[in-house]
Amino acid sequence: MRETVGFKVFRVVIIVVLTLFVIFPLYVMLTSSVKPLVDVQSVFTWWPTTFTIQPFIDIWNTVPLATYFTNSLIVSTIASLCSVIIAIFAAYGVSRFKFRGRSVFTTAVLSTQMFPGILFLLPLYIIFVNIHTATGIPLVGTLGGLIITYLTFTLPFAIWMLTGYFDNIPRDLDEAAKVDGATALRSLWSVILPVARPGIVAVIVYSFITAWGELLFAQAFVGQFQDLRTLAVGLTEYSSQTTVFWNQIMAASLVVSVPVVVGFLLLQRNFVAGLSAGAVK
Repeated sequence: MRETVGFKVFRVVIIVVLTLFVIFPLYVMLTSSVKPLVDVQSVFTWWPTTFTIQPFIDIWNTVPLATYFTNSLIVSTIASLCSVIIAIFAAYGVSRFKFRGRSVFTTAVLSTQMFPGILFLLPLYIIFVNIHTATGIPLVGTLGGLIITYLTFTLPFAIWMLTGYFDNIPRDLDEAAKVDGATALRSLWSVILPVARPGIVAVIVYSFITAWGELLFAQAFVGQFQDLRTLAVGLTEYSSQTTVFWNQIMAASLVVSVPVVVGFLLLQRNFVAGLSAGAVK
């Protein structure tokens, strides 16, 4: 079916409008990060009247940004690695084995995605407090508790996506490995995982991004402890009762976005391939 000229023009207009809608906030953030504070607080200008990199220097002194950066890196890395490791075994079991309760498990995994995350805030907090009371293991006010919290968000999606990805891998590969004497774990490690690399990369990227930018649960569980705050919580400290350092907020936002953007660009091909293949099922 051939496209009409009117439809082509309409498509181009829509693409241009959407592109501008996405680029404009990024442009404002970039230009505001190289303006003096007085310029950011005054009338908006499209280009800095005074170009300065001082906000990029001040962001490390106004708040302990390096500490927050380290905390976010630790939490996001461990949460993404734990998520993909658990999801691999769970998805492989669901995809390759028949067991009682299999359909109930898959339904329960998918059903968790229907509820907004804020509904789990109070229940998780109460559970963590009760665990501390019963066992003495602190989870509220620790990075470990925050990692466990993020696993509750990322694991269902990771299991669902990897299950769909494993289902698309021919079972003949498993049978060939068994003929050669490989166990189920050996088959998973040597045969399935190399083929499923794009799906695994997609899960890691998704889990990392989810943990890196999350604010609500980080504020509730570690927000009251300055040495444990993550970047999302730390960015709010650039605002005081009398002044909001908008130029530093924009500069800090650019800095904290660098790891995610660079990682996504490096893994973009595998990430897109993993998402598309995992969504087929």
